Formats: sequence, C-alpha cells, structure tokens
Amino acid sequence: MTFQSLLSDYFGEFCTAYSSNINHDIRYAMKAMLTCHTEQQGHSRWQCSHCEHQVNHPMSCGHRHCTQCQHQTTSDWLNKQQQKLLPIDYFMVTFTLPAELRYLAKRHPKLLYQAMFTVTASVVKSFANNDKHLGNKIGFTSVLHTHNRRRDLHPHIHMVITGGGFDDKKRQWKQCKNKYLFNTFALAKVWRARLLEYITSVLKLSLPDKLANKWVVDCRHVGHGKPALLYLSTYLYRGIIADKDILYLDNHQVTFRYKDNQTKTMKTRTLPVLQFLWLILQHVLPKGLRRVRDYGLLRGHEKKQLQLIQYAFMLAGQLTLPSPQKVVRLTAQPFCPCCQHVMQLAGIFRPR
Repeated sequence: MTFQSLLSDYFGEFCTAYSSNINHDIRYAMKAMLTCHTEQQGHSRWQCSHCEHQVNHPMSCGHRHCTQCQHQTTSDWLNKQQQKLLPIDYFMVTFTLPAELRYLAKRHPKLLYQAMFTVTASVVKSFANNDKHLGNKIGFTSVLHTHNRRRDLHPHIHMVITGGGFDDKKRQWKQCKNKYLFNTFALAKVWRARLLEYITSVLKLSLPDKLANKWVVDCRHVGHGKPALLYLSTYLYRGIIADKDILYLDNHQVTFRYKDNQTKTMKTRTLPVLQFLWLILQHVLPKGLRRVRDYGLLRGHEKKQLQLIQYAFMLAGQLTLPSPQKVVRLTAQPFCPCCQHVMQLAGIFRPR
C-alpha cells in the first residue's frame, strides 16, 4: 500500500471530486508522483562487463513532496547545519497560525506563508535587539510546517535560535542566562499585531470578523542544537506521509497511523480514500516557496563572521568542529542476474 498506488487507482475520481481545489502546483506534484520510478521518467541502463547482459531501471521524479524521493537531501541539510553549530544552548520557538486564518492559507498559500516567514523573523530580531543581555546579532533557522500529526492543515513555523548573540560594539559573544530566551506572552502579542497588520496593509486581504485575542507561541530550551536539528530534519524533505504509515484500504476507506502529540503513542485515523488524498495533497507548497530559511549569523554572507566566532570558542577550548565532509554520491551498482558480476552504468535515457 503506497500513496502512489492510491493516487493512481483513484486519480480520475479525485480530480472530478476536487476539481475546484486542485491548482497548478498540486497537478504538477500529482503528475510527478504518478510517474516516479516509471518509464515516463526515463531509465538508467546497466550493463554487465562479463556477459554483456543489460538491465533498465526507471528513474525517480525528484519532487520534494514525493514519498519515494529526497532521502539524501535530508542528510545533506543536516550535515550542513551541524557545521554551523556553536557550543551554546539553543531554543526552539514555534509560531502557530490561528484557526481563523487558515482559510487564507488555502486561498493564498504563497502570500500567507511568505508573510509568516517575514513577520516571525522581524519579531525575533526585534526581541533580540531590545534585549540588553544578548548581542545584537543572533542566528536562527526557520522551517515551515503546514500540518499537524493528524495531517490536518495547521500552518506553523519552527525556529531553532542561538541562546545568545554577538555584540558588534564589544566584539564578544553574549550568552543568555538561566536557560531563558524570550517571554512567550510578549512574543504572541507582537506576532499577532504584526501579522494582522501585514495581511491588511501589505497583502491587502480581508480578515474575519472574529479573531482570537490570544495566539499561541511556544519557546522552549532544547539544549545544544543537534537534537532540534534532528527533529526538524525528520519532516523536511520527505512527503507529507510515509508509505509505511498507510496501513490498509478497506471498502474505499484508508487507515493510516500517526503519533499523538500529547500521549506520544501511535494512533490510527480512517478516512474515505478521496478525502485522504486531499488531506495529503493540500499541503503541496507553491512553486518557488522555500520551506527552510537561515537568518542572522547563519546566512551565507555571514559565513566568515560565524567562523570567527567558532574559532574564538575553539581557542577557549569549548568547541571542536567536525572536519567538513565532502558530499560523496555513491552510485548503486547492481549485480548481474545471470553471472552475479557487478554491472556498470551505461547511460541515462529520458523520453522525448
């Protein structure tokens, strides 16, 4: 049971039922998923050097929402981020879009998700600049998630933030104290005010009549940064649902499993198959929207500044950086079914 097989079997019915909801990005994602590891994507040809036997293997689609692709991309991102870590405490801050504004995520996903990135970054930078105990330069990575564990639409942004900052004037690193970064209630108030102003004044979109006065922002100490990076990497470059979590199809009803956020136990959810397909495909991101972004000291043009800070920690005996690892792409070498010798890649062929 795979998402690809379900989409293939119910493709016509799904397109008819949700024709008004399917945009260009979703159609492109569906096309990529349906042709992944098929001859429509082309194939690689392998030839045995011993007996000259040839085998063709279909290519993958490489789409970022495909459940069968992007496995290597996750480890590449994690290795890259680990090279930027400092021997300090880190915090994870989560900004959640309230339920009343989720309809905007459905109608204008690219505009709203971009607004979430812009506003959350401005909020965190403002709090850092106004904090006398922090340096004016901090570093943080923002990751957009559009769903909760049950795969419902639940847009939120996770931030992994350095528990301290670099003071440009004194040329020194200032560490936050007592495992405390920012006041969550103050963060939530500013987050609410700035996002609403951005939606009305910049995006020129209308707001609902009723909006919750209290918004949800979570700020928690996560120790050194690697655990937070591991958590984020789990959800970055894979599809919305893994094929192993789709349990079975019975009488046009799909049952899948998920981990409950409160009890930390595995639970199941059953939906009509067309509803299940839309539950997953509604999370396809618009073309050109990056779901991971670095800010402050973690941005590319601040690389030299970050390296100087790392060297200072190294001189103090607090940091030992892992040697940069070259990304090596290992080419799979299948064995010949006839003589069991290693087969060599003869070429890649794409359909005209």
